[in-house]
Amino acid sequence: MSVRGIRGAITVELNDKQQVLDATIELLHAIIAENGIVPDDVCSVFITVTNDLDEAFPAKAIRETSGWELVPLMCALEVPVIGSLERCIRFMLLVNTDKGQADIKHVYLGRASVLRPDLSQS
Repeated sequence: MSVRGIRGAITVELNDKQQVLDATIELLHAIIAENGIVPDDVCSVFITVTNDLDEAFPAKAIRETSGWELVPLMCALEVPVIGSLERCIRFMLLVNTDKGQADIKHVYLGRASVLRPDLSQS
């Protein structure tokens, strides 16, 4: 078994608490579905948001999800590069898995698909 990183990102239309929390759960569920993971497989989740999202901590939505209460979570601000994608939430899940690196499915939803078109599924 190895520790692998699973990347993901999603955007919201407004800096709105409920949109941030809902998008966080949507991205988490998509990553879970694509990679067949359960909370016990997860070492930690590192979450960043762009500096235009300050209405909610995305980690709050994950922490309140059944089975995820004990998973270590950390939120931070994304590097504010001029011209970068706005209103974006990014994940890096570190998971214990038997999958090889090439078998990991990264998930980019909505406008975030422009971040890694090589990894985004159509």
